[in-house]
Formats: sequence, C-alpha cells, structure tokens
Amino acid sequence: MTDEFTGPPWQMDWRLDALAVRDALPEHARKMVDEARAELVTAKDPYFRGIEADAVLPDGMAVEPARSSKPKGARLFSFDHGNGWLTYTFVSRAEDPQIIVEQVFWQ
Repeated sequence: MTDEFTGPPWQMDWRLDALAVRDALPEHARKMVDEARAELVTAKDPYFRGIEADAVLPDGMAVEPARSSKPKGARLFSFDHGNGWLTYTFVSRAEDPQIIVEQVFWQ
C-alpha cells in the first residue's frame, strides 16, 4: 500500500461520440472546449463542491449537478456563458482516477 497523493492533473477520457462532436465544432468552439477541459483536469476537486464553487473558474464557465437528486452523479460544465456544455462524471477510484466526458454540446 502506498501513501501517494492522487490529485490533479486528472486523466480524462472521452466517449467516442462526444469526441466526434468536439472535433466537428468550429475552431473557436473547440478552443473553448479545450479551455473547459484544462479547468477540469487541473481542478483540486472535479465536482467543484461547496459554496461559490465556480468562483475559481473563468468568466462564462460554471459547474452544476446534472440532477440535484444525485450529488455524486454527472456534472454539467457550461462554457461560453451557457451556449455550450460538457456532461462528465468523475471516477474517484484509488488508482487511476479519471474524468469521463459523456457529451459535448455547443450552439
């Protein structure tokens, strides 16, 4: 057993359909998705729990539960002032914790 700290940067995996949507976006929208990705993989807590959880995020980005009845479930990471979002889950296993992007949307 090791006492190694597992923390950021987190690993991120994409569902193939979410990655295909990201790759099909216009370049400026892909850059916004990549900025959102950078915020997630470097966050101390990918679920951004607590009061003023979004205070550390750049303007136009926010994180909230996809369903309030599942506080440890999927999250919506909105960007571009709500015009786009990623739906993701965080698998916090002891070895190799990772973020899984399930959906990407931008309008």
